Amino acid sequence: MGEGRFAGKVAVVTGAANGIGAATVCRFLDEGARVAAIDREAEGLAALLAGRPPGGLLTMAGDCTDAAVLAAFHSQVIAAFGAVDILFNNVGQSGRERAAEFHESTEDVWRFVLEVSLLTTMRMTRLVAPAMRGRGGRIINMSSDAAFVGDARLADYAAAKMGIVGFTRAVARELAPHGVTVNAVAPGAVRTRAHDQLSPDVVARIRDATPAGFIAEPEDVAGCVAFLASDDARYITGQTLLIDGGRWMN
Repeated sequence: MGEGRFAGKVAVVTGAANGIGAATVCRFLDEGARVAAIDREAEGLAALLAGRPPGGLLTMAGDCTDAAVLAAFHSQVIAAFGAVDILFNNVGQSGRERAAEFHESTEDVWRFVLEVSLLTTMRMTRLVAPAMRGRGGRIINMSSDAAFVGDARLADYAAAKMGIVGFTRAVARELAPHGVTVNAVAPGAVRTRAHDQLSPDVVARIRDATPAGFIAEPEDVAGCVAFLASDDARYITGQTLLIDGGRWMN
């Protein structure tokens, strides 16, 4: 790979086939890292490979909610690239079409949202943490400003994403003595495939509720993830960076 901030580094991205995940894979590759990407959607992963020189990108199609799949993926990464330097736990999802006000919500949806948004992060972190304790590293977890704002019809998602914040802080404290930083990003409205399915009226309301006055691109989040993964952020750990155009200010 070419020179850059991440030359010689191995980065892992979950939920990597589209949107923020795909943008972050491209950012890491462009800055010199070797990258391993996992997602259920093989088509999106294949698109990431298109036009890229061989050897710098490893992809695996698989369900990140399956612990055995994550373990197999991690083993492939180690065999192909060696120990992981950077982990971006990006995979996550709301209930989407099954989202509802809490009094009408169902436990099977809660469990799905917690599984895909929180437990996948815990499992993948557990896989990389032992080696990072011996050599340092960077872990970035995907939260959401929905956890801070408390958006209606997203109680399960907000709970899972605030769980990410607490998990990030606790693991950051444990791993700090070993040269590992652990942070979270919490995007607001970002133009992803799921966002593109919203009606124009809903998009307009979201835009109007954002002080910056526009909806972000996936690359806006990827740049922040790259910063937290870099040496420039070596003294930042246990933090959650909101990337939401000012919708939540603290």
